[in-house]
Amino acid sequence: MPAAHQYQAAVLGHPIGHSRSPALHRAAYELIGFDCSYRAIDVTVDELPQFVRTVRSERGWAGLSVTMPLKAAMVGQMDRTSPLVDLLGVLNTVVFEYDGDGRVTLSGHNTDVAGIVGALRHGGAREGQPAVILGGGGTAAAAAAALAELKPSGVTLCLRDPAKAGNVQAIARQLGLPLRVAGWDQAAAAVQRAGTVVCTLPPRSADPLAAQLAAQPGTDRAGSVLLDVAYDPWPSELAAVWQGQGGPVVHGLEMLIYQAVEQVRLFAGDRFTDAADVTNVMCDAVGAPRR
Repeated sequence: MPAAHQYQAAVLGHPIGHSRSPALHRAAYELIGFDCSYRAIDVTVDELPQFVRTVRSERGWAGLSVTMPLKAAMVGQMDRTSPLVDLLGVLNTVVFEYDGDGRVTLSGHNTDVAGIVGALRHGGAREGQPAVILGGGGTAAAAAAALAELKPSGVTLCLRDPAKAGNVQAIARQLGLPLRVAGWDQAAAAVQRAGTVVCTLPPRSADPLAAQLAAQPGTDRAGSVLLDVAYDPWPSELAAVWQGQGGPVVHGLEMLIYQAVEQVRLFAGDRFTDAADVTNVMCDAVGAPRR
């Protein structure tokens, strides 16, 4: 029976069996000598409050990674949230801090923005280009904040129900990001003009759009970068069509790697000293090219 670890951490979501986060975190912990276990735990939105009460009563938690559909629901469970979480209304990271009497404080953070920025820059995204966000959920909010760092000439947010764009619109206003909201029927046209596209949709949800793009003969996407955050199955239909038309594609795992590096920094504290080394062992763990 393996020895118990000094600390524990986990990724929460529903469903969660496909998550690559355990492989990323375990590789990083081994590299930096952080004695912490890491596992995937299936938690629904309804189960979340009881789960948080339980972990508050246990010692030794370092942190939690939070994925769909819990990113917004977890915010209300925190004692403290970062300014970025306050802006976005969603988090993907929970850090546990214990005082001398054993009392715990839970702080909420968002490393998805850093993950998207890192992935897009790695993929060659250029500043000043028109951009498109596909989808309107919590990851779309993070994508808006990330794109603000690339200073696009404009952003088109495409979603099936434009009435649900309010949160992303509010974020864009606060960041000075020029944003236009469009229905899903305008997505193909918006993508044609874009230099950067971030697809935040669940797996296979962009397949109809991929079919539309595939039907546009002679399209050359050599100057346009696509980040598809859905990484299972891979390549997605959208990624396959994009690559087939000459466009660079950023694997969804790239965002996952870059945001996980920041999570490890938050969980491990002073043990974390070299982001480049951590990034490379994470790449090794999921079969991505080293940087």
